Amino acid sequence: MGRIRKIAFEEHFTAPDFAEYSKSFVSQIDPEVAADLTRRLLDIDEQRLQEMDEAGIEYVILSQTGPSVQAETDVARAVSKARANNDYLAEKIARHPTRFGGFATLPMQDPAQAIKELERSVKQLGFKGTLVNGHTHGVYYDAPQYDEFWACLQELDVPFYLHPFYSFDKPHFYEGHPELTGATWGWGVEVATHALRIMFGGVFDRHPGAKLIVGHMGEGCLPYLRWRFDSRFSTYPCGVTLERKPSEYIGSNILITTSGVCSHAALMGAIGEMGADAVMFSVDYPYESTKIAAEFIETAPMDDATRAKVCYENARKLFKL
Repeated sequence: MGRIRKIAFEEHFTAPDFAEYSKSFVSQIDPEVAADLTRRLLDIDEQRLQEMDEAGIEYVILSQTGPSVQAETDVARAVSKARANNDYLAEKIARHPTRFGGFATLPMQDPAQAIKELERSVKQLGFKGTLVNGHTHGVYYDAPQYDEFWACLQELDVPFYLHPFYSFDKPHFYEGHPELTGATWGWGVEVATHALRIMFGGVFDRHPGAKLIVGHMGEGCLPYLRWRFDSRFSTYPCGVTLERKPSEYIGSNILITTSGVCSHAALMGAIGEMGADAVMFSVDYPYESTKIAAEFIETAPMDDATRAKVCYENARKLFKL
């Protein structure tokens, strides 16, 4: 183990029959790089554990890589594939129960079935929450039909990790610039907007115990625009009412991970805005380097108590480890 204890939980795997869903994720990646990513996604017992040991990562919560069943158009198939995926992951975790936990794959196409599978995954399989890969065919989770789903999350006291995906329809401003539509920029815009829809949609007022996690240091903007959200929302409320200022949800109901953003300046700014209890370490394995992420967090200019919170203690409390 490394010098500093770590927990990481934007760490992806794939089941052998999920490659069909991931084509859009790897279509713009060099074929050799894509092949290596697939190999590492399929591996759970060997290279993954070795890299965890070398980086001091004691525990990882695994999630199916995107877009997963969010891309499935057949609702019944989405339900069966989600269940099969969760069973597959539970079998893998059982081989290393002290090193791995799981996030449930959910068929958000059908909110009632998503609730059923979340309850099964948490209560029977021991999963730590869910990671969902963005919208489901343009449907966002502030919609009224998901209110019982948020109530279930609150009752189970497990978090919802909102992972990026492409926009449902491509805005005109991306025309001629495909490099902007994916992970470089567009995914962050998409998931940050989705998180704000959930917040401004009053989900956290109706379900104050609900926890939403977003990665990539708050998807590029959420921690750093808290003041502006308050300022402009007070001027342009557009008929929306909230029980608290927008900034007060970001850091309490909305939490972030460092996944995929190894910048000390960005990290310290996020902690300064949201507080040390709302920021948690993650890698974004295998899409980012475990070694770089570990070195980044170990050398960040923070005191030992803050580093312990970000690397380990916050996640330990959130997931009741």
